[in-house]
Amino acid sequence: MQKIRNIAIIAHVDHGKTTLVDKMLLAGKLFRDDKADLDQFLDSNDLERERGITILAKNVSINYKDYKINIIDTPGHADFGGEVERVLNMADGVLLLVDAFEGPMPQTRFVLQKAISLGKKPIVVINKVDKPNCRPEEVQEMVFDLMFALDASEDQLDFATIYGSAKQGWMSDDWKNPSENILPVLDAIIEYIPEPTVIEGSPQMQITSLDYSNYLGRIAVGRVHRGELKEGMDIALCKRDGTVVKSRIKELNVFTGLGRTKVSSVKSGDICAVIGIEGFEIGDTITDPEAPEPLAPIAIDEPTMSMLFTINDSPFYGKDGKYVTSRHIYERLMRELDKNLALRVLPSESSDAWIVYGRGVLHLSVLIETMRREGYELQVGQPQVIIKQKEGVKLEPVEQLTINLPEEFSSRIIDMVTKRKGEMQSMERKNDRIHLEFIIPSRGIIGLTNNVLTASAGEAIMAHRFLEYQPWKGEIEKRQNGSIIAMETGNAFAYALDKLQDRGKFFIYPQTDIYAGQIVGEHTKEGDLVVNVTKSKKLTNVRASGSDDKVKLAPPIIFSLEQALEYIKEDEYVEVTPNAIRLRKIILDENERKRQNKK
Repeated sequence: MQKIRNIAIIAHVDHGKTTLVDKMLLAGKLFRDDKADLDQFLDSNDLERERGITILAKNVSINYKDYKINIIDTPGHADFGGEVERVLNMADGVLLLVDAFEGPMPQTRFVLQKAISLGKKPIVVINKVDKPNCRPEEVQEMVFDLMFALDASEDQLDFATIYGSAKQGWMSDDWKNPSENILPVLDAIIEYIPEPTVIEGSPQMQITSLDYSNYLGRIAVGRVHRGELKEGMDIALCKRDGTVVKSRIKELNVFTGLGRTKVSSVKSGDICAVIGIEGFEIGDTITDPEAPEPLAPIAIDEPTMSMLFTINDSPFYGKDGKYVTSRHIYERLMRELDKNLALRVLPSESSDAWIVYGRGVLHLSVLIETMRREGYELQVGQPQVIIKQKEGVKLEPVEQLTINLPEEFSSRIIDMVTKRKGEMQSMERKNDRIHLEFIIPSRGIIGLTNNVLTASAGEAIMAHRFLEYQPWKGEIEKRQNGSIIAMETGNAFAYALDKLQDRGKFFIYPQTDIYAGQIVGEHTKEGDLVVNVTKSKKLTNVRASGSDDKVKLAPPIIFSLEQALEYIKEDEYVEVTPNAIRLRKIILDENERKRQNKK
């Protein structure tokens, strides 16, 4: 029996988790130093690299001192809660990674809470102690207080702490005495993380993750809970709704290094990939066909937000995308449901639209961005919060919001959040910055990031996580300014934009192709304004002094996908194509819009 340790890594966004895992892989001799361009192996998806966040949980393993250490990378963001819970089911302990300056952040708390309630043993790694103004001792006490607040057991509170800098490649028990390498972390894992209990009996394995291969189809990944799985054996698949389906294992793989190795059998305690099973879902149990015994299904967080997805019907449809029909979009959403646990898709009233439910704007925008890169064209409506009725009371989702910012901006930000029905819970000073905590309805967070960053000159650090459903907090005032809408289809001229600059800010560059009904800017006043930006200068042979001045344009505002989704109003769509993100009115024709407004 091979000695095994299964460990999940928990950290807030950008606390150095992926860097640490890369260094552990180096220590496990997985690739030589001269292949240092394999930097950030785990965040291999383009989107993850650009945003610096982990979206999908991944598995790798290291061999060290005759032990096999299975490392599971977890997403740090609360929007990916569905990922986190399944991952923790595979691990026996967790490595909690905390920044030596920032300390535990709300999203660390989110994953840690789940780990502690599942009874996992933690090891704390305080990273980035090479930073100026870091405070490792204080942070260690903050972690202890946090675990105590989360009802950790005595055994969990008696955790080992390791200090170091993953970027510089060292870890040590004492932060003032740097060591040469990262091995103290691996030693601590072997010493403090319990080894998986081997349970004899009929085989049982819960499917906690998915892999996909073009040759083999869908592959079930999970940890063998009891007994032994063998290649070619007959099994029963126990599904969520209680039905049992007979099937057979074609092939078994275990994780070695960055890849997988084919084996003939896998014993209880190890993590493996099972090939050849059809029609399974995450949370199903593989058991003995004679006497099937399912494990308890994984509880998944409820979605809190919905968006309308529809086909692109703008005048520019099909110009850059490869997949534009409703069949393409529907099939793509169905494929996403296979592996994205917290997602739901329901048909909408119109035939070519669907309502997609998710955990938050980030969760849904990552899906839209992925589809856009795969060549899909689609339009999405304004994010809506899911409202529940309970005993005649209207309930809405409420989040815990933390904002860390320099003192001089605090009053402006507090005013902004309280206008959106946020209630302040605490306000602390930490090293010349103010740390604010609020309870705020999820509706209030939509569109807040943009405003907070503008008001704090880009200095604020914001994080939020879903708490619970609470009674409706009343109306929230929305963006007051109207939109500037293009009157005609054509090419936007600098001459026309220049003459309209006093009417508002623009979102387009000169020489951009636009269509009638597209939103090209934000009006300085309330109410929408329809303008002609395709008007060119009339040329005459008379020269007048002062009429030939050069055009001076302010640079346009360019939205990212999330900002665009948070910006639009109810009667607007975001049109997403592989090369463009455009804002538009749902009804493009101006006269038709007026008729609808009268109704």
